[in-house]
Amino acid sequence: MLGQRVLDTVDTEIGKVIIYSNKTWVLYNPFKFDGIMNPRIHKIMTEEQDAPFTLTWNNDVCFTSRNDLSKLKDTIWLCVNDEQNDGFSMPTKGIVTSRYGYRSGRYHNGIDVGLNVGDTVYATWSGKVRYAKYNDGGFGNLVILRHSNGLETFHAHLSKFLVFPDQEVKAGDPIGLGGNTGRSFGPHLHFEIRFYDAPMNPEEIIDFDKRLLKNENLFVHKGLFRPGAKPTDYYEEHPVESPNTEIPPPVVVRAPQVKYYQVRSGDTLTEIADRNRTTVSKICSLNGIKPTTVLQVGRSLRVK
Repeated sequence: MLGQRVLDTVDTEIGKVIIYSNKTWVLYNPFKFDGIMNPRIHKIMTEEQDAPFTLTWNNDVCFTSRNDLSKLKDTIWLCVNDEQNDGFSMPTKGIVTSRYGYRSGRYHNGIDVGLNVGDTVYATWSGKVRYAKYNDGGFGNLVILRHSNGLETFHAHLSKFLVFPDQEVKAGDPIGLGGNTGRSFGPHLHFEIRFYDAPMNPEEIIDFDKRLLKNENLFVHKGLFRPGAKPTDYYEEHPVESPNTEIPPPVVVRAPQVKYYQVRSGDTLTEIADRNRTTVSKICSLNGIKPTTVLQVGRSLRVK
């Protein structure tokens, strides 16, 4: 029920009942879900790699696979705000207090954002709740959302849950209240962005100072992931790199300045060209199509 906050769930003889903040209720009837929210990306990850990467749906397990994305073969275009993720929200209003990377000899897989206990935490994009429970690996009360753009977002150390597993949420919906649960030394939100269970730097996507997306197009390549990265607890110990250790140079993939558009119902090439400040002939040239080509809803067209 859009616009209403979930207060509680109650197990009854007829199934689980969801109680909303306006004192209404509905019967929750879950269906079997395979967890695939972006079939295009999943096909690339499972059929076009040297070894297939796995992705499952589990409400009780924090990390669902052991993928090593430093072995990713291709650069994959990902539209952060696709047709189903039409909207973006900062996860909370605080300022960054700790960034992604090595910290005191340990690898910090996300961004820490300062807040007060009870501050609202929001869904960054629309999606589905995969996990909402206490995690004893260090995260404390943790909400994980899976999004149709191919990403998952982690929200740790919450004081209260405002969502439940398998619930659908919209960008900007409240999903929890900030807290200090788990292995935390003061109230803050630990926020992660993961792709097929591998963490990447959230600042590749979000400008936390300006509070906006850096670009709606994200080019995912192995250089975004540390070599050998695996799903681990937030506080797993990592050896400090010795100054005498020869460290291989990072893999850098220069993303071309391109832009894609996902065809919607009723679109024409002329309208798409006008909307993206280009021409029909340019779009046709970039995509190998003709002005008379019938556009399929959901197709991604390169417009720049």
